[in-house]
This record gives sequence, structure tokens and C-alpha cells, in this order.
Amino acid sequence: MSSVSAGNDSDGFFSQVVHAEKTFNPEAARQWCDLIKSISLLLSAIYVILIFTGQRWMQSRLPFKLQMPMFIWNSVLSLFSIIGAVRTVPELYNGLVSNGLTYTVCDSSFYHGSTGFWMFVFTMSKAYELGDTLFIVLRRQRLIFLHWYHHITVMIYTFYTFAEHGSGGRWYAVMNYCIHAIMYTYFALRAIRLPMPSVFRISVTSLQILQMVIGLVVSIGVYVIKYSGGDCHQSYSNAVAAILMYGSYFILFANFFCQQYAAPAVKKSRDKTPDFSVEQVKKQH
Repeated sequence: MSSVSAGNDSDGFFSQVVHAEKTFNPEAARQWCDLIKSISLLLSAIYVILIFTGQRWMQSRLPFKLQMPMFIWNSVLSLFSIIGAVRTVPELYNGLVSNGLTYTVCDSSFYHGSTGFWMFVFTMSKAYELGDTLFIVLRRQRLIFLHWYHHITVMIYTFYTFAEHGSGGRWYAVMNYCIHAIMYTYFALRAIRLPMPSVFRISVTSLQILQMVIGLVVSIGVYVIKYSGGDCHQSYSNAVAAILMYGSYFILFANFFCQQYAAPAVKKSRDKTPDFSVEQVKKQH
């Protein structure tokens, strides 16, 4: 009986997803997002105030463990990202094969149909993802600039892009879904202390850097096509914002990669090299 019930629950979930995709109204969603897009600015301000206030509050307290809540949180985001990737990657692939790169960069038809629904929930998920920082604060971990800067700028940009159905969003969302599917799965496994090889962590950061490079290329492509008189469904201001955003991400993620992986390796190599300083010579005699 339990297996039948589980199957029915699963069928019910997916039928609800399919129903949501079929009944999705892209223009109504765009208009609603256009009305509330400025809320992303307010949320960002509240978010920054809360995380730094929270850090001060935690200074005199012991860090929380939060192992199981972290596993659940990251598992939910992992599953969400996997489903999002499955529902959006085929559209991008078919667009590339059938119509070429320029089409995927400049056409905004993907905001309709099933991919339109997943673009909308993708936009809303960026507000939800702000909760990631709560675990860092409550566990008294080091909060780096890259983390909170990335969260607020992605949320703001995503809200404003959906509000105009910006064509570059096709690439931005698909890449984000795919990499987050890997990243949050890694975080979920780390939360339950499952041993993970270091190459997995390095690969996640490498993929994030690659995402920033592709995002930068797509954004520059949009700007160049529009400047050349081409038809591209994305405003100049949005394209410029994307260039600045992805450019800053690339610098920050590349710097993070160097500090986390390259610099420690160099230091370890230097530590192994004999250092015949004056003090060492004196100690030997």
C-alpha cells in the first residue's frame, strides 16, 4: 500500500508541475514582475542589514550545528535546479541547432510555454536563495564579499530582466540551473559529512568561472548586435548591467579560485623547499 501511495504522490507532484506549465500566463507574470521589481532593491537592503547585524549578534554566542537543516535546504535547491535544468536545457539546445547562436541570444520566445514558467520560478528563487547566508551567520563562518554581493546583484538583475523579458536570460538561467544542480548537491552531501574529493570542490568553482565567461560573452554579444542595428530583445541598459555584473563576477571568482586553490598549493610547495636562513644555521651549530 505504501509504494502505491508514494507513486500517487509522485504522479500528483509532476501533474501539478505540468498543469502549472500549461496554464502559465507569460504576459501577466511579466507585468506583475514589472510592478514588484523594485522590491528586490528593498529586499537587498534588508538582507545586508540582517546579515551584518546577525554576525554581531552571534559574536557572543556559540555557533549552531544545523547539519540536518542544511542538508534539507540544499537538497531542496538541488532538486529544484535539476528539474529546472531538465526543463530548460532542451529549448536552448534546439534553438542552437535549429536557429543558431544569434537566435538564442536575441530571441525571447522562451518566456512562453513551459520554459516561461521555469524562467518565472527561477526569478522568484533568487529571493529564496538569500537564505543561504543564514547558515553562514548562525554557524559563525567567514562571510566573504563575493557571497553576499553575488546574491543581491543576481536577485536584482534577474527581477529586472524578467520584467522586460530580456533575451539573454535564456543563457543566464540555463547555466545557473545546471551549475546550481551540481553545487547544491555538493553542499547537501557536505552537510551530512559525506567524504568528498577536493577535485569536486575545485570543479564547482571552475564551472562557476566558466559560467561567468560565457555570461560575459553573451552579454557583450547582445550589446554588439543591438549597436550594429540587429534585432535583439534586450535593452541597452540591461545588456550593460549584465556586462558589468558578469565582469565583476569573473574577477571575484577567479580571485577566490586563486586564494583557495592556487595560493595554498604554492605555499605548500615553498614550505617543502629547504630554507637555509641565518637562524637555522645558528641552530644547527
